[in-house]
Amino acid sequence: MNEIAIGVADAAGHEARWAMSEYFAELDRRFIGGFEIGEALEEAAAAFCPPDGAMLLARRGDEVVGCGGVQLVDPATAEIKRMWVSPTARGVGLGRRLLTALEAAAADLGATRVILDTNGVLAEAIRMYTTAGYDRIERYNDNPYAQLWFAKALR
Repeated sequence: MNEIAIGVADAAGHEARWAMSEYFAELDRRFIGGFEIGEALEEAAAAFCPPDGAMLLARRGDEVVGCGGVQLVDPATAEIKRMWVSPTARGVGLGRRLLTALEAAAADLGATRVILDTNGVLAEAIRMYTTAGYDRIERYNDNPYAQLWFAKALR
């Protein structure tokens, strides 16, 4: 089965925690100086649940091959976080599909704008965000790993 489906999941569930752990492990490998997970899994489990958030998983059959979360930061603005695509599912447009699904989830939460941050070493993500219509903005958080901040108006 090669078709990949994206759907809402329990952010505190085993599959979501596994996917986010894979994401954090990749950040640890790629970031200069590594990545300290700290309370990130617990924070995501609390932030990416209704009524103010959502966790999405991408599945190919029984295999989880991607994840991403969205949370309201104010009534009109949602933040996209923890977006990851497995190396086994890269190069087929899943990142863009997942980003689009996260934007739709943000709109379902009532947001008219989405924001996100990223690290400069994640060139593929930066390229995807800019080609998807995201504009660079000023720093909006104190994330020590963030080097770039983006925003996009939702239609």
